[in-house]
Amino acid sequence: MTLATQPTLGLRDAHGRVARDLRVSLTDRCNLRCSYCMPAEGLAWLPGRTILTDTEVVRLVRVAVELLGVDTVRFTGGEPLLRPGLAGIIAAVRELTTDRGGPPGVALTTNGIGLDAHVAALKAAGLERVNVSLDSLNRQRYAALARRDRLPEVLAGLAAAEAAGLRPVKVNTVVMRGVNEVDVLPLAEYCLERGYQLRFIEQMPLGPRHGWDRDAMVPAAEVLARLQQHYRLIPLPGRGAAPSEDWQVLDADGRVRGRIGVIASVTRPFCGACDRTRLTADGQLRTCLFARTETDLRTPLRSGATDLELAELWQGAHLTKARGHGIDDPGFAPPVRTMSSIGG
Repeated sequence: MTLATQPTLGLRDAHGRVARDLRVSLTDRCNLRCSYCMPAEGLAWLPGRTILTDTEVVRLVRVAVELLGVDTVRFTGGEPLLRPGLAGIIAAVRELTTDRGGPPGVALTTNGIGLDAHVAALKAAGLERVNVSLDSLNRQRYAALARRDRLPEVLAGLAAAEAAGLRPVKVNTVVMRGVNEVDVLPLAEYCLERGYQLRFIEQMPLGPRHGWDRDAMVPAAEVLARLQQHYRLIPLPGRGAAPSEDWQVLDADGRVRGRIGVIASVTRPFCGACDRTRLTADGQLRTCLFARTETDLRTPLRSGATDLELAELWQGAHLTKARGHGIDDPGFAPPVRTMSSIGG
């Protein structure tokens, strides 16, 4: 019996949720130093020997897809465009077969720097969708947030993704009080004019230690109130397990402009519908962004474990997935790893 013809084990947790979406971090390295993600001096990168090889990444994704029922794979980082073998990994993953009979969906989350140079090869490899981080259209403000003056390159990456047909191009914006609230409306208009789907994200406690202040976080309700001063917003049904609550956007005269979403992980958590499982660049399985524990898949993989053994280890770990992230619990403590090391 081949791997592809073995019965699917599935990734069901103790609360009845089934994971079909895999987030794979390909590197913890990044060419930005965003203030909500890492300290200005950067971080101590993971040693190269601990990072999964391209072959190891593909093997673990294959186990997830062909034994555990995963049907969507999103590559993240750090900055995944810094991974030299990215196109080859995507091509190999697109050759897999899900339990629904087709290849898994493949998406990429990126800061957009260098996307214009790589997008043709990534599209040819099978990339279907892209999410690009963009926190301001003001070059000075962008440079202050990212601690790098790279805004023109990000905008070029967005345009290239649209031209390559990776539609809808999605834009992710973290809104911070006293920092970039003024960008909410300019970003909305910029994205609506170009057909990009903008999602505003509540800042989460996943950056530098002691760097998150809930009072400084701009909640989704406040972002929506700002938008409603200029647009009419109609809730869109069918969210399912998606992290984003989406609204159809209309002008005051009723003209449909597009859609905008909010990802309110802090104030309106969607843990009850979560369908994700996560793999870090160094081969650690995480059941949640905010998990305090990890399960090592790299060591058994390199020690000769079979695909079925890896799948059973993954399945057992996922069974212990917590009911929710617990940000509002009195004893909440953020994970030791930052977002760049976990993978977005």
